[in-house]
Amino acid sequence: MQDRSARRRSRTAAAVLAAVSLLGTAVLTGCDSGREGTTKGAAAQPSARPGPVWDREPGSVAAVGDSITRGFDACSVLADCPEVSWATGTDSEVRSLAVRLLGASGASTRSWNHAQTGARIAQLPEQMAAAAKEKPDLVTVMIGANDACRDSARYMTPVADFRSSFEASMRQLRAGAPKAQVYVSSVPDLKRLWSTGRGNALGKQIWKLGICRSMLGDADDMGAPATARRASVQDRVVAYNKVLREVCAKDLRCRYDGGAVFDFPFTGKQLSQWDWFHPGRDGQARLAEIAYRNVTAARPPA
Repeated sequence: MQDRSARRRSRTAAAVLAAVSLLGTAVLTGCDSGREGTTKGAAAQPSARPGPVWDREPGSVAAVGDSITRGFDACSVLADCPEVSWATGTDSEVRSLAVRLLGASGASTRSWNHAQTGARIAQLPEQMAAAAKEKPDLVTVMIGANDACRDSARYMTPVADFRSSFEASMRQLRAGAPKAQVYVSSVPDLKRLWSTGRGNALGKQIWKLGICRSMLGDADDMGAPATARRASVQDRVVAYNKVLREVCAKDLRCRYDGGAVFDFPFTGKQLSQWDWFHPGRDGQARLAEIAYRNVTAARPPA
């Protein structure tokens, strides 16, 4: 009897010890899994979404976009001037984003400008595919002004099409450069540019040649139809910026400028002396400052 009781006590103690050991293992496993953002054995609980991934010191830069990024009309009339580009230029007065990040020699060898004057969002996927081939650490995007600047407001790119093209552009980039960071500039405030430039008589004469007729046409007309036309262009630009922000927010390696370019109060000093619409050297320098501040910030713009 004593032997059987002893054996029963021994088996009971062993079972208790095993249960305690198993419980301890489960607790430790749960703690370890919690550090990874999920708990083993708790499939019903959703895992925490990882935070944004952002390197504040990228080692190479590729740029996509339109005439602003090509430095159009910044150096001479009706000509690209990529050396003063806010994104990848080498001009010492502008001090582009690439120069500020990589130094002058680095900007010459480790930055690429795939932007095209006149480009609209529909051309962006092709530019992104070209940029992806460079395997850049950072891609800058400035696009959308030409989608709103049409001969007539009714020809502006529909917002749904704008979204579809930007989403396709991001897919193109991720297919070729999955770890590249993307910095997205907001579309400039075209109505502010109209308000600023219309004070210059020479600028208004140049506008009559056909620059952004949807906004700049009949610059001094303050009648109801002209005012409504400009308001519709302004609303479309705001909608484009909303698309850029929303699509960018879905990508962990994308950072939107928070509307910084749209909000910047461009004056005649920042505008091209050739068309009073595109940024001149000083305007390009201001764009570079905005980009550098946002790319190197610890947190994305609000």
